[in-house]
Amino acid sequence: MREIVLDTETTGLDPLQGDRIVEIGGVELLNHMPTGRTYHQYINPERDMPAEAFAVHGLSEEFLSDKPTFRQIGQEFLDFVGDSRLVIHNAAFDMKFLNAELKWMKAAQLPMAQAIDTLAIARSRYPGAQNSLDALCRRFGIDNSARTKHGALLDSEILAEVYLELVGGRQPDFSLSVVRTGGEESGGPADWTPPPRPRALPSRLSDAEKAAHDAFVEKLGEAAFWADFAP
Repeated sequence: MREIVLDTETTGLDPLQGDRIVEIGGVELLNHMPTGRTYHQYINPERDMPAEAFAVHGLSEEFLSDKPTFRQIGQEFLDFVGDSRLVIHNAAFDMKFLNAELKWMKAAQLPMAQAIDTLAIARSRYPGAQNSLDALCRRFGIDNSARTKHGALLDSEILAEVYLELVGGRQPDFSLSVVRTGGEESGGPADWTPPPRPRALPSRLSDAEKAAHDAFVEKLGEAAFWADFAP
């Protein structure tokens, strides 16, 4: 199961009012585990940068002026995403911007059904609580000290950890993963055996039950064989 944990930064809140995407970051998960493969791109919005947006992500008009436009990187982004599920915090916001940009370049839209909204998951699990990315980091003990400003790739990496906590995705793999070394499999369930108990469990049979078993064995012709199974 391939998923892309995704985040965007923009010039504002509404693409229909002229706002544009200025950064995309994505982290690939395979079976709920990071693969190490990421996607990151700064984007020239071809417009000015409002002070309110700059205060959030720190990306200036000058910094973005020599970066590619969305039209230039849009197909590359779609190729990276493919038909994988998109894990997004407040998915409606990012999907709105992505589909606006894709529409302007006359490319295929991303269906909303392809997105998993971690904000909706968090609100369902913790109704009435703060469910911002920073609040969820505090809840799960995830280090977000590097997040002095919003950044698409960093926020995607942090969101990947939050998502795995929300869905409990890490636990199965820690005990069941298979590591191949020198062509042989190890570390999987077939290699695992329980350690011996430091002290044997006391017998649950009563004296009367033990006596009845001994009497039963005495009546058998091959008592030596059955004696091996005596309690």
